[in-house]
Amino acid sequence: MTKRFQVVIVGGGPVGVALAVQLGMRGISCALVESRTELGRIPKGQNLTHRTLEHFYFMGIVDELRAARFLPPGFAIGEITSYGDLNGEYWFAPAGRELVHDFYFQRNDRLPQYQMEKVLRAKMATLPNVESRFGWTATKVEQDPDSAHVTITRDGATEVLEGEYLVGCDGGHSIVREQIGIPRSGHDFDQLMVLIVLRSRELHDELGKRFPPKSIYRAMHPDLNGYWKFFGRIDVGEGFFFHAPVPKDTTRDNFDFMGLLHEATGFPFKAELDHVGFWDLRVAVAEKYQVGRVFIAGDAAHSHPPYGGFGLNNGLEDAVNLGWKLAAKLDGWGGDTLLQSYSDERRPIFMEVAEDFIAARIRNDGAFLNRYNPARDKAEFETAWKGQESDVGNRAQVYEPSYEGSPVVIGPPGGKSTAHGKHVFKARAGHHLAPQKLSSGKDVFEELGRGFTLFAFDAGDAAVRGFEQAAGSLKVPLKIVRDSYAEGRTKYESRMILVRPDQFIVWIGDAAPADAGLIMRKVAGRG
Repeated sequence: MTKRFQVVIVGGGPVGVALAVQLGMRGISCALVESRTELGRIPKGQNLTHRTLEHFYFMGIVDELRAARFLPPGFAIGEITSYGDLNGEYWFAPAGRELVHDFYFQRNDRLPQYQMEKVLRAKMATLPNVESRFGWTATKVEQDPDSAHVTITRDGATEVLEGEYLVGCDGGHSIVREQIGIPRSGHDFDQLMVLIVLRSRELHDELGKRFPPKSIYRAMHPDLNGYWKFFGRIDVGEGFFFHAPVPKDTTRDNFDFMGLLHEATGFPFKAELDHVGFWDLRVAVAEKYQVGRVFIAGDAAHSHPPYGGFGLNNGLEDAVNLGWKLAAKLDGWGGDTLLQSYSDERRPIFMEVAEDFIAARIRNDGAFLNRYNPARDKAEFETAWKGQESDVGNRAQVYEPSYEGSPVVIGPPGGKSTAHGKHVFKARAGHHLAPQKLSSGKDVFEELGRGFTLFAFDAGDAAVRGFEQAAGSLKVPLKIVRDSYAEGRTKYESRMILVRPDQFIVWIGDAAPADAGLIMRKVAGRG
């Protein structure tokens, strides 16, 4: 039996469910296939960026998400970094993502991935055009010029789901990626890591005596070549997880895990271990994100160590980027170039994340530990240690993904899609729109439409009409928001700002463009 949908999604983790929600809210029929029927309890993917919370705002579930957190409201999200172990003389609490609060409409947050998945699944269940197939396993993926198909099985039963498009959100060992023949490349550090989930009131109390409230406690030991030992809070009281490098032959039965925990802290404490697991330290990025009518997203497209929260947040950005583009194509106003731009935009971002924000940090930390040591030269070490603290804050500020080089953005000459940038309020084509108050008292984010939005700040009527007429003739959804070019809005340094459905700017100007139709065709992928 074959059942037809507009989109079939293989993989029902947070990225797959977020994509289903994106499509379902846009009226697209889709099926989601996921072999798991129950959510796991491993507290991965905890750090949610400002940008991710913006996504949840537009899904209408940001309040539910924040209510699902375990940390109390206002609890500090950030890290402690200590030299040697957590009982060492040298430590700092660097500024982090709070440095970029003002450039986003929502504050960042922290909660276990399984709590977030509960909220996403509950939202998906309210969408009548989304059919979930929990407990089913995808076994075969095929496509032809007009459709894509996936064979699914459960308890001996077999079905075939057909979609105009198919998206693999099925993790690092993606069957979708493998069967459509997309290779991956990256950096293998050849290092086994352990993940321990533990409960310890003593650890909570000792950390509270030594450090200000934080959610991550990281030890930089000279013998680890830049690899981390770090504890992360699950709650405030007793719940923690812990990652650290271990010998390659380590098993659950041949290693002293409590000794490793005590070695990382520098003091003894009692704990109950709820889980011990292992993972390999490597970074892998798919060579492309699309083959014909099949796409990949999330860990199926890019996977990396749990350093900095880049994986989950980038996966959710994949879902949002691809979601509105698939809907636009299926609704008849988006072109093929719009779909191709998904890979053009997202892949370069994660290539740089993998190399410049993850692998480079491991290399740089290793180089620092090899070069500086307080036992050899205390003064030299202390000067360099202060520099390490400022480097952490700098990384938060220069991670500013943009799509200047996208084929569906009217970007600057020579622009490219990159993870590197600078947070500013100035409107720039290819960059995320910064929040700002309108004269009504509402934020610009509260006035964004489901399609494109043109902000016209004291812009001429003829210029606005040109965009309205062009959008109307192309059947591209466009909302016009007029206001004065005054107060904080002058920080945009542009009187006209065209924003696409994922809150990225695609065009800026101060007067009527020579051809508004040309602009609208390009940003809709039809130019």
